[in-house]
Amino acid sequence: MAPNDPKMVLFDYGQTLIDEPYFNKELGMEAVLTHADANPLGRTARELADYIDALETEMERFRTADGHIPLYETHNLPFQRYVFASQCLSFSLPEEKLETLYWDAAAPGRPTEGIHTLLDLLAARGIRTGVISNLSFSGSALRARLDRLLPNHRFEFILATSEYVFRKPSPRIFRLALTMAGLEPHEVWYCGDNPACDIAGAASCGIQPVWYTGALSPLWSSQNTPTADHLTLAHWADFPALLDRVSAPCSV
Repeated sequence: MAPNDPKMVLFDYGQTLIDEPYFNKELGMEAVLTHADANPLGRTARELADYIDALETEMERFRTADGHIPLYETHNLPFQRYVFASQCLSFSLPEEKLETLYWDAAAPGRPTEGIHTLLDLLAARGIRTGVISNLSFSGSALRARLDRLLPNHRFEFILATSEYVFRKPSPRIFRLALTMAGLEPHEVWYCGDNPACDIAGAASCGIQPVWYTGALSPLWSSQNTPTADHLTLAHWADFPALLDRVSAPCSV
């Protein structure tokens, strides 16, 4: 089935809107520990990073033992709270600030090439935009990061899975976005980098998937070509051509 002219374009966050070339837990913990009021066990950033790795493996936080993608999200703030309390760490800063310090140091992000121009173009054409992100960090942290890195955005909503339990590729998170938008699946495109979470997940709900490959990172597991029908983009500058091709009248 040919794609429809979209009334709304939804975006993934990581490696789609924002390029995070690495995620280094040790660097994140180094930033946090500089604000520790008490560290009686003398934990180092490396020890805390290893501890987090062990906890995430035990709870199958991002990958199940058999290699599948979990469909449920763990909110970072209670997870962070457990890590610090179990290691006898205390801080004078609020936990939301510690979360931001950790994320900014562990994974500094930069806008993907051309995304500013694309967001302006979509707004000029009257095409609505929003975000669905598989993210354990809080929704407020995600919004603050996008407001800082993409100050021209006009996202109607920024949906972090940490706030809504379900993770992509669960159809539930895509259906929630459709409900929030008040649109039918055929009226929406979804842009993302992950073949399973983004492309297969969107397609399972009847949303048109757009596979963005311009910021694929070795951080992620191997990227196979999506099996669901999809459009492909390596550069945001080519997005207008996709829109024009879909909008063009069919020849008889």
